[in-house]
Amino acid sequence: MKRILWFTFILSVGFISSCQDKFLDVQPKGVLSLATLSNKPGVNYLLVGAYALIDGTGTNNTAGFSSWHGSADNWIYGEVSADNAYKGTTSGDQPEISFIEQKNILSDNTHFRGKWSACYDGIARANDVLLVMAKATDMTDAEKAQVNAEVRFLRGHFHFELKKVFNMVPYIDEKIYNPDDFSSTKLPNDKNIWSNIEADLKAAYDVLPENQSQPGRPTKWAAGAMLAKAYMFQQKFAEAKPILQAIVDSKKYSLMPKYHDNFRAVTNNNAESVFSIQFSVNDGAGGNENGNSGATLNYPSFGGVTTCCGFYQPSQNLVNAFKTNTNGLPLIDTFNDVDVKNDQGLSVTAPFTPDGGTFDPRLDWTVGRRGITFLDWGVHTGAGFIRDQAYAGPYSPKKHLPYRSDIGVNTGPNPRLNANNYRMIRYAHVLLLLAECEVEVGDLEKAREYVNMIRNRAANPEGFVVGSDGKPAANYVVKPYSETWRDKIAARNAVRFETRIEIAMEGHRYFDLVRWGIADQVLNAYYAKEKIKRAYFNGVSFIKGKHEYYPIPLQEILNSKRDGKETLKQNPGY
Repeated sequence: MKRILWFTFILSVGFISSCQDKFLDVQPKGVLSLATLSNKPGVNYLLVGAYALIDGTGTNNTAGFSSWHGSADNWIYGEVSADNAYKGTTSGDQPEISFIEQKNILSDNTHFRGKWSACYDGIARANDVLLVMAKATDMTDAEKAQVNAEVRFLRGHFHFELKKVFNMVPYIDEKIYNPDDFSSTKLPNDKNIWSNIEADLKAAYDVLPENQSQPGRPTKWAAGAMLAKAYMFQQKFAEAKPILQAIVDSKKYSLMPKYHDNFRAVTNNNAESVFSIQFSVNDGAGGNENGNSGATLNYPSFGGVTTCCGFYQPSQNLVNAFKTNTNGLPLIDTFNDVDVKNDQGLSVTAPFTPDGGTFDPRLDWTVGRRGITFLDWGVHTGAGFIRDQAYAGPYSPKKHLPYRSDIGVNTGPNPRLNANNYRMIRYAHVLLLLAECEVEVGDLEKAREYVNMIRNRAANPEGFVVGSDGKPAANYVVKPYSETWRDKIAARNAVRFETRIEIAMEGHRYFDLVRWGIADQVLNAYYAKEKIKRAYFNGVSFIKGKHEYYPIPLQEILNSKRDGKETLKQNPGY
């Protein structure tokens, strides 16, 4: 604190003759000094703080953003913006999300700045750890190496999120960031930062152990899976393949026999979890703030589950994708020709019989639909679970929801704040990514083998949704591919389709379409059919060369001025 700020006040009370300089150098209350933190406990304190932002919520909330703006599950940017989900709720609720869904995208949309803020706040915290650790004298070299690896995993992850959402973004590490110079991070976004992301994730992969005592900390294999995915976003299949193969060969992970055990709080951190964002409730934190607040809007409005808020409803297109033929295989080319029967426009008292066709059972673990058991809440009643069916469609989300039996145990007083982890990387993801690599630079038969592992798990009758009579709730027919794929194109299409139905509503769809280079084809076909049922899709189109990435937030561009000039430049088309 500068003495000049207090000089007039001190003169006025007659204390100047008795004051010494040290009296005036008062440390701000509630602030930890660098000296206080530059030790092993302080470094761990800061590291935990960096982990706290991996769910995408936290300090951004205090800046006027909402928890879902930066949510790590990317339900808005990865699913609603694609063909898997509608925004849901009502037309006037959170219109900023409607703008994203309908490609009416402007750079002053608050959601984009919320995502930007969440990621760069995480990066700042990661860099703080490294800056403070450099001054710690009570840590061994091995302890510092471990912390460095965990921090670089986190920093790589946050930059990866920014890269896939905004593309051209600045990379900021502890060498660039200067706490004494607020302008040190005002960098131009004129460089492709994939090499920086690779370097961070590779550093983590090379040092992290294969096992961690705490499940929220990344292992060697979690870092490897993320590094491999970063390679695949650049079409570097040859680099990704051996890493993914090493994860498989480690035999550390396996597919859970029951598909939906990947989406239950009571089966968190199971054998399929490569890396999960940890949520907890009833842990002493005020307001159960460690629950999954990023998904707080995404629960049925009625039906006994919660009273809010009806967002994030599965699309008809996604439901159609789960149809199978009599051989138990997906209808890759024709799935969307005819809609699965639904109860759109019917009251809860009107008679309704679910579609009698054949389906992949993952449909009813991903989507809540009328006449089918909804977890342990009873039978989905259609409009009774939907806030505004006329606007938002007839389906409910399912994967992230708590069971009735979770209430009070794995939920807080507000059941929307629950302890159901977000599985950022599952072993199924690893197998599908490896299948993709085999298609592009390997063996089509190996690709089929990996896909069939996924399909065989789906075909396990013990994992089927059952009705009150104890029998399968629908006509589930799903089987592995029994014949060799005829060529690379057929194999590629099969792997991509399997990826969609296996990880639907988990936040990846839009980014997959972009990295595959087919977003314009798929989404424009989607809009062409959707506008017949949903008037708000009239005039909507995906513009190639623009919509692959979201705009750099306008306010961040304005804030980037250095010497009177903006350092950040807007993405093309915005």
